[in-house]
Amino acid sequence: MMITSRITISLVAACFFGTASFASAKEKAPAKEKSAGAGTSEYTKGIQLLDSQQYDQAVTEFTKAILANGKQPAFYEGRGFANFALQRYPEAGDDFSKAIELSPKDMRAFVGRAQVFLQQKNYQQALADTEKALEIKPDEIAAIKLRGFAELGLSQWDKAIADFTNAIQKKPDDLQTYDRRALAYRGLKNFDAAIADYTFLLEKNPNDTEALTKRGYTYSLMGQYEKAIPDYEAALKLNPQDNDTFSRLQWTQGQLAAKNATPRTATTAAPTATPEKPSLITQINPLYIVIGIVVLILIVVIVRLITRGKAEETSHIIR
Repeated sequence: MMITSRITISLVAACFFGTASFASAKEKAPAKEKSAGAGTSEYTKGIQLLDSQQYDQAVTEFTKAILANGKQPAFYEGRGFANFALQRYPEAGDDFSKAIELSPKDMRAFVGRAQVFLQQKNYQQALADTEKALEIKPDEIAAIKLRGFAELGLSQWDKAIADFTNAIQKKPDDLQTYDRRALAYRGLKNFDAAIADYTFLLEKNPNDTEALTKRGYTYSLMGQYEKAIPDYEAALKLNPQDNDTFSRLQWTQGQLAAKNATPRTATTAAPTATPEKPSLITQINPLYIVIGIVVLILIVVIVRLITRGKAEETSHIIR
């Protein structure tokens, strides 16, 4: 069995910012609008619902805020994150785009829309949005990390490694970034560096089945099947129903067996072809034939010349 496909990656599994970041959106509601009150109470309620992961209700409240005042980018941005959490990516993209239209320097809206593009595997547009976000706020760790995701999708391994390393330096406890950097290292065929990142993850969490499987797969790419097998076995012990890992284990065991097999030594030498003895005819040179004919002719001529002047003998028999 050949492993023909890479281990599938999920670039963004859930809303990237988390509760704390959503809560900070409250600060974006302009003071003027708060005093006027148009949409502010609905927006605040939407943020609270977002924080408690009640996304459908949050969408409802943000929509009420937008209907009350459609000129506030924060209202669209809040609804965009709620739609994103509900995996309504087209709607989320539209909300972030509207927020950017109303406020071209809205860094968070660019980051939000970049996440939508990543989910849609539109890596080029995601890269463009993260670049815009970093122009507005160069040290924004979320934008740096998301740019790394986009670069992964575009197979820009060196750039992805640089961004993930930068993100790790800013936030060393973000374990997902190590996993993504390991993938970039593997794309660059820097297997030793990928192994180091997976090993770090396993030191933090020995029961990380994904890290075990990925490290095992990386070992198999290096041809180090004897190291890959224990990782696959450990992963299967934690998750016996993982058929993909079971298949990889079987394949790796087969490869190791083939690698360790003693090559067969030949007991008898292969027979060599004996040259066929040429026949007598094939040994006669055509030149020799011509010379022989000429010699015979000369003999006949000489005999003829010698016998020309002699009388022919008469037979003693009387007729």
